Amino acid sequence: MAKIKSSKINGIETFSTEIDGEKIEWDTELTYNSHLQTERLLSSQVGVSGEPDETLFIIVHQTMELWIKLYLHELRIVINCIQNDQLPRSFKTFDRIAAIQRHMIQSWEVLATLTPHDFLTFRGYLRKASGFQSHQYRELEFKLDKKNKDLITVHQNDKKIHKILIKALNEPSLYDEALRLLAKKGFAIPSIALNRDWSKKYQASPEVEEAWKLIYEDTEKYWELYMLAERITSLEYYFQEWRFKHMKTVSRVIGHSPGTAGSSGVDYLLKALDISFFPELWSMRTQLSAERRENFNECPL
Repeated sequence: MAKIKSSKINGIETFSTEIDGEKIEWDTELTYNSHLQTERLLSSQVGVSGEPDETLFIIVHQTMELWIKLYLHELRIVINCIQNDQLPRSFKTFDRIAAIQRHMIQSWEVLATLTPHDFLTFRGYLRKASGFQSHQYRELEFKLDKKNKDLITVHQNDKKIHKILIKALNEPSLYDEALRLLAKKGFAIPSIALNRDWSKKYQASPEVEEAWKLIYEDTEKYWELYMLAERITSLEYYFQEWRFKHMKTVSRVIGHSPGTAGSSGVDYLLKALDISFFPELWSMRTQLSAERRENFNECPL
């Protein structure tokens, strides 16, 4: 047993020892476990079936909720940066969100190890519990502009969550804030896009498509806005990849059986793949064209 030395530093009882030639210190005020609340965290996997594979199901979804929590945290920072025209500061946070999304996508690989037989051993115990009831996921969709007040209905009995979702529903989305910034920069964004009911889903307009097209046609002049557009586009790119992996994982495990909450299951998830958050950032790309070059020897390196 290694010898332990104790002392008081700033009134806090502190301990030190040597293990494998390394000095190790700790104190009674804050430990790894107390900081991360590991006892509380690791005791929250409470199954309802007693079947061993339910633990996998619970942990994958709990970690997904933690990643969504971080996603929302970082997205609020991004929106604040856009509101204050601090685009360079937002880019690092955008990149972090993209890394979070890639991890969320990969998470489905773990759940996909659940075979149909494995899932059926405990599915009957889940009753009507469903990912459709994830209030964090709903808030995330609202912030990305998938607005639909009917989606709050399933949370009407939880006043705290209901209040959070009502607030998110009635606030400008990430895309709304980006368009407001473009208007401040002098782009011809129509008033219908700037002064609208934020609780309704945004409707695409030719004027907004033209604004993004101008930015992409002169990236040197509008470099920061171009980088903003690409990072916003990446959010939807990865979000759709996440949706696709979700759909394929569900298909692999339950086929086309209905979801636990009564939805059409895979068919419902397939419909979600057709939903776009930032329509003009995608449609504008079709309008771009390459500059015609007559002398191929002058192509830049």
